[in-house]
Amino acid sequence: MAWILILFLSLSFWGSGLGWPTARGGIKSQGVGHPIDTEPIERSNFVFYVNNPRYVDLADSVLNNVRILLKEMLADTLPYKPSVYIIEDADSFKRLIRGRFPDWGAAVALPERRSIAIKSPDKFNIGKSLAELLAHEYAHLVVAHRSGFYSAPRWFDEGVAMLVSTEWSWSDNLAMSKAAIFGEFIPLRKIKQVNRFNQSQAGVAYAQSYLAVKYLLDQYGSNALNRFLDEIAKGSSVDSALMASSGSNYNEFEKEFHEYLTLHYNIATLFMDTMYFWLALAIIVIIGAALRYRKKRQYYKKWEQEERLQSTDFDYGDPAHPEKIDDEDEPWRD
Repeated sequence: MAWILILFLSLSFWGSGLGWPTARGGIKSQGVGHPIDTEPIERSNFVFYVNNPRYVDLADSVLNNVRILLKEMLADTLPYKPSVYIIEDADSFKRLIRGRFPDWGAAVALPERRSIAIKSPDKFNIGKSLAELLAHEYAHLVVAHRSGFYSAPRWFDEGVAMLVSTEWSWSDNLAMSKAAIFGEFIPLRKIKQVNRFNQSQAGVAYAQSYLAVKYLLDQYGSNALNRFLDEIAKGSSVDSALMASSGSNYNEFEKEFHEYLTLHYNIATLFMDTMYFWLALAIIVIIGAALRYRKKRQYYKKWEQEERLQSTDFDYGDPAHPEKIDDEDEPWRD
């Protein structure tokens, strides 16, 4: 009877809309009304609610490609059609998520509502491409489904989402190098508090999450992610899940991952990152100067040609071999 009671309470929690803390922005939704006064646009695997219909084809294409990738990576796919909201109005976005959301956030996954909400690039400076955000948030839905009634740790959830959406960039590399120099690496356990971080700290947290999942994948093979999630779905601790996937407990994995970070990110990498930046900037300046010089040359040639065509008082000869002309009015030339 005890397990029946637990199952009933779990199902009640799932259906209540209280939500699971698995979203970019870590939202615990309190329930969702319809924030957009528009008809749904239904496709084979997704339902879209958008103010601007031109985003539907792009979003559908991106999400279907990510769906295939995650099905292969995590051996799982969603048994439902997620609702995808691309919202132009800030108040509508807040009504949809009904939870705390950082100012720097641009999108959120709501597994308990089988939904993704994204601020429209038409109205917001979202800082990333729409394709990246869609892939990232869909990955959260799949990880949540793969974890069953339990939740993967935040660093794992975010790391998988960043891996799938290929968000890693030069700025992430620079952020990690700076974190290494100033001792600002964040313990993996603390990344669950990312919504309380400022934007700079959040950048380091997301970068570390990506690197932790990539490290797990590179060091322990493609099945490591699935072994980890299998344990989480059973209700095992993160400690047990890491032991099953990497042979190390939480503390040991944290230690070896920290050693990996300090080896790959240090003052040398910071110098290289900034050097490449200034080198690229110098190249851009040189190219710009060359183009300006070329443009000026073209203008000068054009002006010279126009002057020749407009002049009727004299003829241009060869300035290197001027003609000798006898002039009776200038006897002193003899």
